[in-house]
Amino acid sequence: MVELTLPQNSKVKKGKHHPAPKGAKKVRRFKIYRYNPDTGENPRWDTYDLDLDTCGPMVLDAILAIKNTMDSTLALRRSCREGVCGSCAMNIAGRNTLACTKGVDDLPEGQITIAPLPHMPVIKDLVPDLSTFMAQYASIEPWLQTTTPEPQSEWRQSPSERASVDGLYECILCACCTTSCPSYWWNGDRYLGPAALLQAYRWIADSRDEATGKRLDELEDPFKLYRCHTIMNCAQVCPKGLNPARAISTIKKLMVERQV
Repeated sequence: MVELTLPQNSKVKKGKHHPAPKGAKKVRRFKIYRYNPDTGENPRWDTYDLDLDTCGPMVLDAILAIKNTMDSTLALRRSCREGVCGSCAMNIAGRNTLACTKGVDDLPEGQITIAPLPHMPVIKDLVPDLSTFMAQYASIEPWLQTTTPEPQSEWRQSPSERASVDGLYECILCACCTTSCPSYWWNGDRYLGPAALLQAYRWIADSRDEATGKRLDELEDPFKLYRCHTIMNCAQVCPKGLNPARAISTIKKLMVERQV
């Protein structure tokens, strides 16, 4: 029998407990992943008993209240607080989502576990390293490419042509889908992942773009595209309700059609 164990320096240990102040009535416990590479110590789980009467209704409100009133060393990314920028993507109660749009009361009762997006290097605490993710996005050349002379005004589209990019352009690159994909976990250095491939199809589907052949040529690779096994985790966790798996399957279909 094979016995698999984590290296000693990778085991997540029990960390500090921060109790709620005396007199707090509406208390909820948050279990938060903590890691600081500068200390050389193992990652740990710290727990915080937060008085929810002192913060807003969203998970991001709770995390900021913890940082502002209980532990200023906690590191996280956040910006718009409106579900637009994707900065505060993290794993909350076992599911990738945006902290700014996830309500505390929407989560099951009891302790709330918060961790960085899974299967990515951690810079510190809840901040994952998205360098590879963004490089893969850049690799699909996410801009309009055309040989037609630029018009004097706008590039015109019919309503149906414009509708062809619905469900694609709304992607905010939060990485929730990509980091929920088992295929990406095992082949993240070569498989582009759901987010990058959704963005790739966004330009393939755009009637104004004239580089479809080139874009498909770039994706014709055993790993860049074909590691998708339609597990559908990507569609289940997308905070914008998009379906990267459908976009990927459509690219595969186009690959077949152009060979006929």
